[in-house]
Amino acid sequence: MKATAIANSNIALVKYWGKRNEEIILPQNSSISMTLDSLHTTTTVEFSKKLKEDSLIIDGKKVPENETEKVSKHLGLVRKLSGKELFAKVESENNFPKAAGLASSASGFAALSLAATKAFDLHLDKKELSVLARQGSGSASRSIFEGFAEWLKGSQIDGSDSYAKQIAPKDHWPELTMVIPVLTTKEKKIKSRAGMTQTVANSPLYQSWLDTIESDLDKVREGILEKRFSQLGKTAELNALKMHSTMLTTDPHIIYWEPQSITMMKEVMLMREEGIEAYFTIDGGPQIKILCLDKNAKKIENRVKEMKEVKKTYLCKAGDGAKLIDKDLF
Repeated sequence: MKATAIANSNIALVKYWGKRNEEIILPQNSSISMTLDSLHTTTTVEFSKKLKEDSLIIDGKKVPENETEKVSKHLGLVRKLSGKELFAKVESENNFPKAAGLASSASGFAALSLAATKAFDLHLDKKELSVLARQGSGSASRSIFEGFAEWLKGSQIDGSDSYAKQIAPKDHWPELTMVIPVLTTKEKKIKSRAGMTQTVANSPLYQSWLDTIESDLDKVREGILEKRFSQLGKTAELNALKMHSTMLTTDPHIIYWEPQSITMMKEVMLMREEGIEAYFTIDGGPQIKILCLDKNAKKIENRVKEMKEVKKTYLCKAGDGAKLIDKDLF
């Protein structure tokens, strides 16, 4: 009973920040993302009667108990679906830095959900997989899908109507590009989950975030479907800044940005002044992602590569959803 899946990371263009239910991860707002073609997680899951507990290896290292607990809890959902109480060995590899603001939990739990269900020979459709992945990491619900996806916040208490759906396939807008300059590979001190809880609890700006989110969703959805780059970029950039404003005004403050984050934001604004249309977005972490069109992508990538703050760059297009592969990690 063994299977391997690969899932790409996704970057939200309208962010998800804050939960209405912490236990089964139900969001306060819907969100829209682009699944990337260059940042992925590969995960192998094997259930066996010989195992006495779940074990987890990420990037060749045995994972501490607190992280294994999250994965065990998620495997418990799959065990419940299958009706089989077997422990699992899980091995996972990322081709990008983990927990550094590049959405490794999204690709991680999407790959885990698909591999674990297949290992038990369960055949979930994409909606069911999205609901399952959401309960591991909210943004993982979107990594099930290729191209562009919207995670619907839903209204049901059991979360049955909170899942992602595809807005457009990966080949819908081939000119749209995301340049990701890696500014740090260090794991962030405050995980997104803890940051959200604090923000919802006491940021005076949180209600304003919710009051403007539907308008942002409409503009970004339309921007993608109609390929209106300026509309998409402006809305995504402001949405990210609004999200971070709720964190900055939380007590105690949550400041994910590093000095190099601000340097990169200002560099993107300078590009626009010089006539290169580009926009930035930032998740719960220090990394800046730059949205641009293909005609400017190499120019932008070469420009940021020259900056002393940049350790590595990724050039991403819209990519595949989670899928099974034949090559196991063990």
